[in-house]
Amino acid sequence: MPEKMKVIRGLHVLRFAVLSVAIIHIIQSQSFAQGYGRFMPYSTVGAGLGTASYYGDMAPYRRVIASTFRSMRFNISGEYTRHFSPRFAGRVSLTWARLAGDDYTQNKSGSAANHNFFIRNLHFRNDVKELALTGILNLVPDQPKSRFNAYFFGGIAFFAHNPKARLPVDETAIEKQKWVALRPLGTEGQGHEGYDKPYSLVKFAIPLGFGISYKINDRFKIGGEVGMRFTTSDYLDDVSKNYPASAVFLSDNAAENGQIAQTMSNRSLERYEARRAQGDRTDILRKYLNLDANTDPIEYLRANPNVLGVRGDSPKKNDSYLLGTIKVAYILPYTVKCPPLK
Repeated sequence: MPEKMKVIRGLHVLRFAVLSVAIIHIIQSQSFAQGYGRFMPYSTVGAGLGTASYYGDMAPYRRVIASTFRSMRFNISGEYTRHFSPRFAGRVSLTWARLAGDDYTQNKSGSAANHNFFIRNLHFRNDVKELALTGILNLVPDQPKSRFNAYFFGGIAFFAHNPKARLPVDETAIEKQKWVALRPLGTEGQGHEGYDKPYSLVKFAIPLGFGISYKINDRFKIGGEVGMRFTTSDYLDDVSKNYPASAVFLSDNAAENGQIAQTMSNRSLERYEARRAQGDRTDILRKYLNLDANTDPIEYLRANPNVLGVRGDSPKKNDSYLLGTIKVAYILPYTVKCPPLK
């Protein structure tokens, strides 16, 4: 009998233990659901400010550090993001990014391997307006009480652009060094017989990148993001292929416009840096062309035009740009509370 009582008592203890574990598990599950598990889709609106760097015929990938920092400009953005699940979100954004490149800045202290680009003496700036649709993959599940997150993003973007450059210094001009659009000039002969058609000013790109974010409170997030835009254009800088024949521009109906086009196509015969007309190129040109101190490099180039080689670095490689952005986002309320009617 005592043995039977011990067995019954043991069964009661075991039953109580199992019941206790079950209750603790239910309590913990409910607590998790309230704190983390009950994800509700939500939306954010945000704005960003950061940097923009261009890669192309004036800023090649093979010198990535110089290309990234020497001609760095800015970007401003606004966005709407819908967070569908703890792992996935979709975003639509508008960005204005200024891109720039300058042969003088990039190559004035470079190696002899870059002498063709210094001699070329081209420059540009381009205000890109981008509309992007991207998907976001969170590396850390986005939960109500989570603060820090990291993510990857990718998608498609459409952008409008219009490369410009400054006119040469002219003491008789009313507007000295005015910025002019390059596409209408056809600097590589575009639009003339035997040459390519004018390039499009509206193209698409593939944005890819990563970012981090931190939730300050229930209403605001801050973060940082770095993303490449791989474009379908080789003319963000108005440079791609070869110098056209001089006769192409002289055949234009408007002689003045043809002269401007020829000037903007070939800036190698300018003694000063084309963008700011401040840096005297004479000594560096002598070094790159291996000339003595008594030889004028500008006259040498005028007499030996074949020294220039091709105008573009690589016609088979499209241009791209990198955006680095600091962002602030506002978390929209799940519901909008209407004031009571009186």
